[in-house]
Amino acid sequence: MRIMGMVSHTHDTGVALINDGRLEVVLEEERLNRDKKTKKFPVMSLNAALPERDLSIHDVDLITVPWHIPTFYRTLAWAIARKFPASRNLIHMRAHPPQQNQLFRGTGYLAKRLKEHFQTDQLPPIRGIGHHNSHAAAFFISPFEEATVLVMDGYGDDAATSAYSGVGNQLNRQWRTNLFNSLGILYTVVTQHLGFEANRDEGKVMGLAAYGESTYLEPFRDVIRLASDGQYQINMKYFAYDCYGLARPMKQLFMERFGPARIPGEEINQHHMDIAHALQKVVEEAILHVVRGLSRRFPSRNLVLVGGVALNCVANARILGETDYERVWIPPNASDTGATMGSALWHYHQVVGKNRDFELEHPFYGKEYSIDAVRSALDEIGMEFHELNDQELFRQVARDLADGKIVGWYQGRFEMGPRALGNRSILADPRNPEMKDILNRRVKFREPFRPFAPAVLCEEASNWFGLEQADPFMTIAPYVRREKRSLIPSGVHEDGTARIQTVDRTTNPRYYGVIEEFGRLTGVPIVLNTSFNRQEPIVASPEEAISCFLRTDMDVLVLGNYYSRDHNAASVERASQRFASRW
Repeated sequence: MRIMGMVSHTHDTGVALINDGRLEVVLEEERLNRDKKTKKFPVMSLNAALPERDLSIHDVDLITVPWHIPTFYRTLAWAIARKFPASRNLIHMRAHPPQQNQLFRGTGYLAKRLKEHFQTDQLPPIRGIGHHNSHAAAFFISPFEEATVLVMDGYGDDAATSAYSGVGNQLNRQWRTNLFNSLGILYTVVTQHLGFEANRDEGKVMGLAAYGESTYLEPFRDVIRLASDGQYQINMKYFAYDCYGLARPMKQLFMERFGPARIPGEEINQHHMDIAHALQKVVEEAILHVVRGLSRRFPSRNLVLVGGVALNCVANARILGETDYERVWIPPNASDTGATMGSALWHYHQVVGKNRDFELEHPFYGKEYSIDAVRSALDEIGMEFHELNDQELFRQVARDLADGKIVGWYQGRFEMGPRALGNRSILADPRNPEMKDILNRRVKFREPFRPFAPAVLCEEASNWFGLEQADPFMTIAPYVRREKRSLIPSGVHEDGTARIQTVDRTTNPRYYGVIEEFGRLTGVPIVLNTSFNRQEPIVASPEEAISCFLRTDMDVLVLGNYYSRDHNAASVERASQRFASRW
């Protein structure tokens, strides 16, 4: 049974295919159309998922979308009725996160667009799946036979936080909060208050928080009040998003307590860092409070975290270290980038009742480009390159990294989710204390406080970091062991933590091979990893990788087994002319 999950017009549009419960492809449209957090209809993802893989829409048995429209309508009516007439602003375009506009149109509009796209009058049935159900369905591809599942995001059809019990092929929701009692919305509106972009830059605020002091910590604890039995309550004395959405989310009391909003582009000062610090710490406390309540109520010692809040890797590390859950698992696409996949999995297992026989062990379910396409792209720009065998390549790249060079590393199918995990990565030497600043200045062109991720051989992880389980999806930021911090200074964040990725030989032998060679050469089995991009979506095609390489100060480009240091002016000019329309 082949099911296609879709998000068609909200943020993070994309497509996922599962066949008999196994992932075939998971695509985010932004990777292909180059529009960050795109809300455009996923034309390119549909083509990559079906025709480019010799499939048609008639090879699909069912289409799922991760919203249950009737439930959403009922929830929206409740929200408006609570504070009418001011709350009528919630139906206006500027007033809310971007999900809402498309939800008004329903699945009928989706059917119309699909018929136009595929030029057919016949479509598979379309089913709406509850939003939090779609997130929770990640349990079905987790390593756990039974687990507690916690979903925390901005909002879904009827909730902002939900808890489920999962056993085998069934999930049961145990409790939920209301729509506006949302840690996700709180993080978003404070992100916006700090002058960053809502629903996009929350990760920046998490990084900025490490530089803050405790100036506002106690006052901020009044913003999130912890209740008994693992519950919490956002103090709405500070907020107006339940009436005005993101257009006017803060009340005057918030400004009086925490200061005026930062203007985007304004210099970031200690005040802003302290607000970010208070937000992050108090949200961590609330998450821990919820998780401890779940652990008292439900017997499982396995926890699955899903939803946008589950990308808060610092909080995730505290869950693992400060609660009695023995194992914590977060998928690489925990945010709405994984909702397409989850909606399909929910229908297959929960509705149809099919048993599980697939575990997500790697994130590489994106589009792959052939070796011919890679070589053609290099030839088109006229770049000089060499083809090396695997061992030659691994040794050469390891030497380059040890010599301080920055390497663009491009392999196979691209990753699903927001983080580069070894197939579309920029690699560097974590031993160089200047490397973080070099990468931010020369390659990424972004704020100097932004951290980078150490990628470590799986069997070495516990020797360097306070982590006793694998984390192949870069979802946990444990502390770096004190005696090791001076050895990898560019991989250690201001607060002594690191957002790490453990790398296993079986799931990514090429990435593992480079890190292994670097470890043999330097005694440090870790490389610095960041996404292969420059303030745009992570590169997908070889042309995009070449363009990014030539527009930055990377030193080496590796595409498959093709190795190049060619950064000459003629190549840069040709790439600029060829690819200008894509950027």
